[in-house]
Amino acid sequence: MEEQNENQLNIELSEEIAEGIYSNLAIITHSSSEFVLDFIRVMPGVPKAKVKSRVILTPEHAKRLLTALEDNLEKFETAHGRIKIQQDPSGFPMNFGGTMGQA
Repeated sequence: MEEQNENQLNIELSEEIAEGIYSNLAIITHSSSEFVLDFIRVMPGVPKAKVKSRVILTPEHAKRLLTALEDNLEKFETAHGRIKIQQDPSGFPMNFGGTMGQA
């Protein structure tokens, strides 16, 4: 018979959640007891955007998330090369850096 690890956690992932939500903007706010991550999808030429997902974390879990992201980014860059971030002081580009379409 197989022994189960006491620390093993069964995680269920529904089909709906497994599809994911695309986000190209995140806004992070915090209080003394929690961090709130709002994930937003901004579309070119559309001045209004809706929050698609909100995740609320304790400060300790936010720090663990940061550590996990740093570790995964390092592994990604080792395998695929350095990720270049465009330094644009004007804020989030509403046209995504391309030309605006016309009808």
